[in-house]
Amino acid sequence: MSEIYWFQHDLRLQDNPGLLEHANADTLLLVYVWSESRPWCNLTGMGAQRRRFLLESLSALRDDLRELGQDLMVLSGVAQVHLPALADRIGATRVGTSLSPGYYERQAREQVARALSVPLDLHLGNTLFKSSQLPFGSRQMPAQFTPFKQAVEEIAPLEPVAAPTVLPPPPVGLQYPELASGDIKPPLAFPVRGGAAAGQQRIQRWMFEEESILQYKQTRNGLDGLDGSSSLSPWLAVGCLSAREVAAAVQLFEQDKGSNESTGWVLFELLWREFFHWRALDDDIGLFRVGGSVGKLRRCTFEPRNFARWCQGDTNFPLVNALMRQLLETGWMSNRGRQIAASCLVNDLGIEWRYGAAFFEKHLLDYDVASNYGNWQYLAGVGADPRGGRYFNLEKQTRLYDPQQEFISKWGGVRPPQPDHVVDAADWPIVS
Repeated sequence: MSEIYWFQHDLRLQDNPGLLEHANADTLLLVYVWSESRPWCNLTGMGAQRRRFLLESLSALRDDLRELGQDLMVLSGVAQVHLPALADRIGATRVGTSLSPGYYERQAREQVARALSVPLDLHLGNTLFKSSQLPFGSRQMPAQFTPFKQAVEEIAPLEPVAAPTVLPPPPVGLQYPELASGDIKPPLAFPVRGGAAAGQQRIQRWMFEEESILQYKQTRNGLDGLDGSSSLSPWLAVGCLSAREVAAAVQLFEQDKGSNESTGWVLFELLWREFFHWRALDDDIGLFRVGGSVGKLRRCTFEPRNFARWCQGDTNFPLVNALMRQLLETGWMSNRGRQIAASCLVNDLGIEWRYGAAFFEKHLLDYDVASNYGNWQYLAGVGADPRGGRYFNLEKQTRLYDPQQEFISKWGGVRPPQPDHVVDAADWPIVS
């Protein structure tokens, strides 16, 4: 009996229920299909730092698997081509993968399932709860966070499961392509590496050694990574860590060291992540529509020059410039920084929110379809925000979070002022 497990956003051995479901096969082929981001909102591909982090995470997973006598086949292209061909070649009796939100992810799963001659089994994704625990079902989600939180906050998150100590061998006679060698290094300003071990080390250091979790609510809005934030989101996004592992670590810390408002805030933010996950499954293609699932349109446009200036950190707003330059160099931006930059694009520049969401998708180390597009919709007023969108006054945000302009100075946020509109003389009609 030969089986295939298709890794997606679960690049870990520990707390990987889907992988464990296939641990009793006679032979097991482990596959990851690398698909570059689709062309979207004038953008293609993956930013250098995001690509670097994903490569490191795949390499670390492959090393962990090789210690168990296994390997990871990393293929470029589309899963609906590779997986059926591999299943036929090895005579697989079933294929498994974990559930991930997203319209294009759903389409890929359905196309794979149609192309296979054997079952495609869906396993628990990177969530705190399984769908059967939700009192309203995964397809009848509350439209807003507060009723979701009230419905689930008394439900205990699932306990993480241990990593397998043994796995079936891979089928014989297959070629395993080498991973692309990464020549991009982690920036000194945010020196995080991909891989499950690196994510677990971050939990250990930030939570148990430094005990920074005790001040998290006071420091979480800092603009520099690793200073006040947990910075666990990159490992969560690619699945080097599970949300259940993080929740269990917080609960263990509270048992040993005590709880306070800050430790509770980490769990609160995990619930926000959970909300966006299940909301994205319900919204499906609506997550990418300009008016959201409810079709709530707002006045917006696309002005290419202002969008390009926003992307490169060359606007007339120093704090936004600094944030965007930080993102381009490191692949990271704090939660507060993302709100500030998004508000500038939507409210100050009047540009459609989806262009900003696509730019974040390209560059963020912790890009996650549900959280990224859910948060952008929230800010733009076409998603889960009952107040109909958020506006962040840039002068006030600068006074609150960078009063001495140290962050602005560090990232070169002060740029030469530019006019809002440029008219080329060649555009004027000639009057005879």
